[in-house]
Amino acid sequence: MKVKRGDVVMVNWIYSDQTGSKRRPALVVQADPFNQTLDDTILALITGSARRRVGATTQLDIDITTPDGQKTGLIFDSIVQCENLVTIDQNLIYRIRGSFTTALMQKIDACLKAALALP
Repeated sequence: MKVKRGDVVMVNWIYSDQTGSKRRPALVVQADPFNQTLDDTILALITGSARRRVGATTQLDIDITTPDGQKTGLIFDSIVQCENLVTIDQNLIYRIRGSFTTALMQKIDACLKAALALP
């Protein structure tokens, strides 16, 4: 399945210690030219767990009651963790739930810069 930057997708997210996995939402952060030409894409983890919220500049809170939040297709208030990235084959994506607006993606860009220590 070909995806676009800003898509909220469902994937089987493998735990970093490789003890298991969980089906969860993730955000496509890779640029569209690469999404169209490569089999792989880069994702940022999305979690509904409040304990994962650390208030870092690498995280973005999504309020699903806002107009932007409703377009994401998320069913709970969530946190995008730009410090938690993974590359997966696009064929492992189960489905697209929704997408981030341009305004939300601009905030994600700032979170990614913080996570990667970019100017």
